Amino acid sequence: MADSSFDIVSKVERQEVDNALNQASREIATRFDFKNVGASIAWSGEKIEMKANSEERVKAILDVFETKLVKRSISLKALDAGEPQLSGKEYRISASIKEGISQDDAKKVSKIIRDEGPKGVKAQIQGDELRVSSKSRDDLQAVQALLKGKDLDFALQFVNYR
Repeated sequence: MADSSFDIVSKVERQEVDNALNQASREIATRFDFKNVGASIAWSGEKIEMKANSEERVKAILDVFETKLVKRSISLKALDAGEPQLSGKEYRISASIKEGISQDDAKKVSKIIRDEGPKGVKAQIQGDELRVSSKSRDDLQAVQALLKGKDLDFALQFVNYR
């Protein structure tokens, strides 16, 4: 019997992020506490720019956006938001979406699988993803449960399970 395998990736559906951003933008336009504070959220190239006239308001915009991301089942670990910065008369927060597993993170995950996972499970780093293979599907499911239980600082998805 051939080995079973799955891939560990860290990807975010760009359309879902766009939908969350549009929902947040609509909510900010209609909410009373955002009236006359110059509150806005929009794409700026590959980054997301949030603007308001006070630090509390710009943090509230970030909170609204995070809520919309969670409702669309996007992990907040994929959102890399900076600190509020004063720019002229307004505060800004610049955020980006992290995608792909870095080499260091892939090494961490493969070490966890080697040390704590079932015997006979192999993990190979392939670019910005990780392929995990084993003869037993139960072992693969145990690895998935192990990784879901770990508090890693990046979002993981399991794809191509076969």
